[in-house]
Amino acid sequence: MYESCLDPLTCGPVMDLLSTTKYQFFSKHVGTIGVSPLPKRNNNQALRISMLHERAWLLKIQALALHVSDISSSVYREACLAILSDAFGHCAENMKNASMFQSPGTPICTSSGLMNRNKVLELLEVVQFRCPDTSMKYPQLLSNLRVESKIEEILRNSATSEFGGVYYFSERGDRLIDLDAFHQKLIQMSQELHTQLSESEKGELKESFHRMLKWAWRYNKNLEEQAAQLHMLTSWSQIVEVAVSRRMSLLENRSQLLFELLDASLGATSSPDCSVKMAYILTNVALTCMAKLRDERFICPTGADSDAVTCLDIISAKQLSNAACNSLLFKLIMAIMRNESSETLRRRQYALLLSYFQYCGSILDSDVPPSVIRFLLLEEQEGDDDELTLQNVLKEQSELARANFAIIRKEAQAVIDLVTKDAIHGSETGKAISFYVLDSLVSIDHEKYFLNQLQSRGILRSCLTDVSNYLSKDMSFSSEFSQRFCTIDAQFSLLLRITHHYGKHGSQILLSMGALQNLSSCSLSGYQKKGSSRLNSNVVKERAGEIDKKWSLTAPVLRIITSFTSLVDSADFLEVKNKIVREIVDFAKQHQSIFNSILRENISGANAFSLERLNMVVSILSKIWAYEENDECSYVQDLFSMMHSLFSLDFGSLNFIQSPNMIENQKSELVLFGICFGLISYLYFLATKKNMRFQISDGDNNKLGQQQPTLQMVSNLLNSVTLALERVGEEKYLLLNKVRDLNELSRKEVDEIIKVCMKQDCISPNDNIRKRRYIAMIDLCCMAGNRDQLITLLLQVAECAITILLVHFHDEACAEDLSSFSDELLPLLERLEHLKEDKVGRNLKLFYRSVSTLKEMTVRSMTM
Repeated sequence: MYESCLDPLTCGPVMDLLSTTKYQFFSKHVGTIGVSPLPKRNNNQALRISMLHERAWLLKIQALALHVSDISSSVYREACLAILSDAFGHCAENMKNASMFQSPGTPICTSSGLMNRNKVLELLEVVQFRCPDTSMKYPQLLSNLRVESKIEEILRNSATSEFGGVYYFSERGDRLIDLDAFHQKLIQMSQELHTQLSESEKGELKESFHRMLKWAWRYNKNLEEQAAQLHMLTSWSQIVEVAVSRRMSLLENRSQLLFELLDASLGATSSPDCSVKMAYILTNVALTCMAKLRDERFICPTGADSDAVTCLDIISAKQLSNAACNSLLFKLIMAIMRNESSETLRRRQYALLLSYFQYCGSILDSDVPPSVIRFLLLEEQEGDDDELTLQNVLKEQSELARANFAIIRKEAQAVIDLVTKDAIHGSETGKAISFYVLDSLVSIDHEKYFLNQLQSRGILRSCLTDVSNYLSKDMSFSSEFSQRFCTIDAQFSLLLRITHHYGKHGSQILLSMGALQNLSSCSLSGYQKKGSSRLNSNVVKERAGEIDKKWSLTAPVLRIITSFTSLVDSADFLEVKNKIVREIVDFAKQHQSIFNSILRENISGANAFSLERLNMVVSILSKIWAYEENDECSYVQDLFSMMHSLFSLDFGSLNFIQSPNMIENQKSELVLFGICFGLISYLYFLATKKNMRFQISDGDNNKLGQQQPTLQMVSNLLNSVTLALERVGEEKYLLLNKVRDLNELSRKEVDEIIKVCMKQDCISPNDNIRKRRYIAMIDLCCMAGNRDQLITLLLQVAECAITILLVHFHDEACAEDLSSFSDELLPLLERLEHLKEDKVGRNLKLFYRSVSTLKEMTVRSMTM
């Protein structure tokens, strides 16, 4: 029947027939044939094998129906609902009148009568038994005749009986022993030994050959049973994965169902009865369920009678309880530590572990800051209760993180030993995912425990050495390049996690291991794009792809160097020979071509990756280059030149801020002002620490035509920041108002919001207005969060600019010439005074004081 459903000629009529109420793809047999006990192996193994295959085909038919059925057809929809009801217990349409608070173990009444909760779990129990012995351990024969070696030679030959061997392949592809061919081989061997044996030995040899044939028959049956077991488990995995990935919307209590499937799959995987092949199938099922569980957490809550959404819906995500998460993690660790394993299996288990950590990482959407949530909660009627709910959610999140750490720490030695072994000695694919696992373990470390474990095993030193060696090699045209690149990328991820999670302590550890020396030895300059007319177009494209990949590794290198600048203590920074400063300065000198090319790139046409690199280069130089007396690298002029072009730039006119994707535009604008902050911080340091004073404007005082920073330039930046603060504050205000008024918007207006945010792929034409509003609310909150971040950054830029101007007004030598400059500055300061705290969302008391002080000095300068 299954093959008839697949055949192009018969699939239509057969599928139509099986979808009728009379058959409904035999789903009613799941609760009878599917879960009935198997015959004992010793009593009737042939029937046992047959019943396993029978259930496998039954499940495959239903999985195929769930996969290909058009549920817009009432007949096929009813058939799919019947399959889901019979296999998983119940579905949403059968539960409309059921209580939402019904306990999970309670039987459910439907139109077809009383049903158990989940037959799929019972099906898994049926197939979960110790695999029969399929080893080649045959009975011992007459050792003095050396018959064993001849038997072993016969069995070791993998040829089929047609080509002189003793094997054949069954219909399902199992390689079995051809008993007739094997018998002939034994007879031939007996004839060869006939003259060498006594009568008693002949009898013993005959009996031994008889036992060999019985062993071969048993071997075939065991192998067939093993194949049947895998066949049924594969079919079970198909119906589960199809239902979860394609028909989840038709199921009720989805998070609970996914947890049950995950829990059962992991429990079966860690069982000693589970073979490696079975464990691999079960782990794939667990991966699918975990991915869907992560999706479920941020899908619009269902079950509400109203079409309206509230901010509380964002924090009422369908997260499993901490106890359920802890149970999953414990079973997953046990599955990873199982005795019988393989690298292929562990790679899937590592992927599952990473997915679990991502699920536990944050109940709230990472792009929605708690400050925005709190503001919106206070605007709603039950603000106090909602604030308490948010606090409880964050508290539970913290407790879950600590519990995850405690569970893994109990098995930490064994887990880290296994993961580091795969990271060092595994295949390139295994190495990459192993380093990502170490990265995730560091991210949940609360006591620097995992950091000490990694140090003691030399993993961090190994990463630095591998990174240095990889970046120092010439380009190569091999498939090994891409695989190795993934491993290096994972190693960078681990190193960056160390600096991010442990802060200055982590950066200090990497420095003590010679990280700067390792990174300085990398020939980053070799990764800039170069053409070659001698190569054909395909080779050029391939080489360009390789260069693009290696060029992308400059970003993590610069990120690590940026983390090292945090170690520069301001009190010791005045010491020009400060060791950290000197090492970073040396790094910048050794990679002058890279730094220069990044600094001189055209900002107006830059993409997000280019802006990120530029931001990091400016951040590095702004913190250390002020103490380098010799500017042979011309970095100072590059920075000054960038200030002249950037501080007076109309940010709204840039190409990357005019793309259709509004969220990406906002992110680019945030990075751009981050670059401005790095540049103004450099001027701030020159003015306050090195007592440098700037000219009012460009004039004849420029040295040899070189560009110098000016007060007019600082004023231009302050003007841009003021405009941005007014605009961004208004944007944030409007975004939050739009969130509050979202339930009053029509479907068309809501879809416009989703379209502007480029999230059309998150909805389908069948999604109701509630889900659309939920997605729009998340997007609006993310944009409001971005605006909130930008406001913080803009205020920091403004404070630096105001301080630089105050330093010059306080300096009597400079103040005398600032009268005309003050005329232009005063209107700008008056606009800053009129910034509204409710629009900006900040307490501006100290900021107003700085502005007021500068305004007083400006007025005084004007009257002089």
